[in-house]
Amino acid sequence: MQRGSRIVSVTKCKPRDVTAPAPPTPILAIGVTGHRSSHPSFPSDPAKLQSAIADLLVSLEAAFSETAIFGIETDERDFRLITLLADGTDHIAARTALDLDWSVVAPLPFGRRLNTAINAQPETSADARAILSGNAPKDPAVDARVAAIEDLADMASVLELAEDDARVKPAFLAACDAANDPSLVSTFVHLGSHRAALAGRILIEQSDILIAVWDGTGTANSGGTGHTARLALEAGVPVIWVDPAEPDTWYIITTPEVLSEPTTGEVSSAKDTSGIASLVAGCIGLPAPTETGAMAGIAAMQKGVWHDRSSLLSHPYRRIEAIFGERRWSAKFGSIRQHFERPDDVANGNEKAMLDALSSLGHADRAAAQENSSKRFADIVLPRFAWANGIAAWLSNTYRSGMVINFTMGALAIVAGVLYLPLVDTSQKWIFAAIEFAFLIGILLNTVIGQRSRLHGRWLETRRVAEYLRHAPALYTLGISRPGSAWPKVLRSVWPEWYAKMVVRQLGLPEIRIDTAYLRDASAALNDHFVIPQRDYHTAKADKLRRAHHSIERFAEWMFGLAVIVVAIYLAAFGASQMGLFDGALVEKGAKWFTVIAVALPTISGAFAAIGYFGDFDRFADVSQLTSDRLDELAGRIDQYKSLPDERMTYSQLADLARAADETTFAEIQAWQAVFSGKRTTVPA
Repeated sequence: MQRGSRIVSVTKCKPRDVTAPAPPTPILAIGVTGHRSSHPSFPSDPAKLQSAIADLLVSLEAAFSETAIFGIETDERDFRLITLLADGTDHIAARTALDLDWSVVAPLPFGRRLNTAINAQPETSADARAILSGNAPKDPAVDARVAAIEDLADMASVLELAEDDARVKPAFLAACDAANDPSLVSTFVHLGSHRAALAGRILIEQSDILIAVWDGTGTANSGGTGHTARLALEAGVPVIWVDPAEPDTWYIITTPEVLSEPTTGEVSSAKDTSGIASLVAGCIGLPAPTETGAMAGIAAMQKGVWHDRSSLLSHPYRRIEAIFGERRWSAKFGSIRQHFERPDDVANGNEKAMLDALSSLGHADRAAAQENSSKRFADIVLPRFAWANGIAAWLSNTYRSGMVINFTMGALAIVAGVLYLPLVDTSQKWIFAAIEFAFLIGILLNTVIGQRSRLHGRWLETRRVAEYLRHAPALYTLGISRPGSAWPKVLRSVWPEWYAKMVVRQLGLPEIRIDTAYLRDASAALNDHFVIPQRDYHTAKADKLRRAHHSIERFAEWMFGLAVIVVAIYLAAFGASQMGLFDGALVEKGAKWFTVIAVALPTISGAFAAIGYFGDFDRFADVSQLTSDRLDELAGRIDQYKSLPDERMTYSQLADLARAADETTFAEIQAWQAVFSGKRTTVPA
């Protein structure tokens, strides 16, 4: 997806024919990790634990229902449980959530059938092979566990991490065949723990709060409950610790340091849920904006007016950028009118190729599941991205052009103030004073309108939303999301982060099976539709902005240099006239024009220097160049990944590459915003 500045074909219509997509439905996503039923700390009678988990989920639901979300008119709220569906705690939590009418999503560490076989804990290799073949095991207890696992998987949205099944399956069967061989058992346990850790990371990224039913004894076991809880805290996801021995009391933990002594966390329970309420509000709440006015907060997104194309008043900045930044004369002075792709057209327009690529990932026999995932993205994310992108582009042009107009009118006001000198006598100076006054009033009006309309703030906010959603499809196809600590922390205008996070939450997990064929296609899609287009965009942008910076700088220097030359010519002519070498009458007659020119040239020089400073073309070019370099390096790494043989291609590698692409985009947003955040609409000074 490219920036909103691109030109696309659209049908002309009235601006208000297009309305903003509805805000995303607020979702509270609760992750659950806990001990299996075979763990020594798991209670022999889980009724008390089951009741405690039910009370906890009800408390979380009640707290979220009361959490203030400013600017969202509907009371609709959704609840989601994320779990790996391991036997024991996960099953209790999943069934409780389903009873509460919550949705359940499950990132499985293995392909679904292998996951069922492993979690059913067969005691004989014959039963293990029967489950893997889709047949019923002989052991009734194992058969009951298989039925329970499959029943929950049928009711959940399941993401299968199956690319390593060819290695895990024989290790699992070998451990079943030789249960007394420590080496074989250790090999399988190591592989299983690694896979559980991968799925656990997805669980953490998809969760707002993590419930950990844990005995508190250690955090080193990769993929285990304590390890998952520690990783969640390090990722900024708060943990509610439940001791299976005393499940009625919950401890709210927000830092990894407290995990070594969990009982020092904030205590809460079914009888006192104030801690839960504060926790939920801090994770999901959207406070009232610190700004004022009708367009403050999420209203900046929802009440924005759609424009199919840019207006003439929004062109001055882009014309400056074109004249000084483009190479070809046709580009310098040709049309710069932009057309913005409508939210309801984007899925069948410029993003169709990307959606088609996402729909065809992996094997053809799973096309229906892929098409459903692609459709969810097209319905949930693309319209909101296109709206934010178009609104941000229009606001950007209008705001920055407003400042160019201010600098231009400031220069014209100064020139108009002295232009009377060679043209009229002092009795008619009022005409030029009136013109100067008109320019000054124009500056004030333009500034007041820009400030009251919050052009600057709304541009930064809506652009953040668009950029946050830019790589959402690449992350979604792999089940990746940004954990709590990875979202930028801002002091004002926090709604863009909330909005983007809720859009991503609404997507949830794709119901797909990730194998090597899927990974190969997904890596190609990541490069072809995200990394390379953004790299090329930033490469061209850096070149154009750097050229604009140097050209504006040189132009301002030339204007100032001409002013020096003009003053020097006047002084030389005056000196020559004093020595009788030049007609003094001509010098006196031209003195006033010399004054006007000597004032106008440095004024023009100063105006363009101010435009260059305001536009910060050089720093902005550096930001784009650094982003381009990072993306180019990343594109090379993805090409290397694509060339790997199937047996060397892993989910974790590609997931990390996708996260790196997303992180590069986020870093660019932060750097770009640092350039422009303090440059609000103001009078020239």
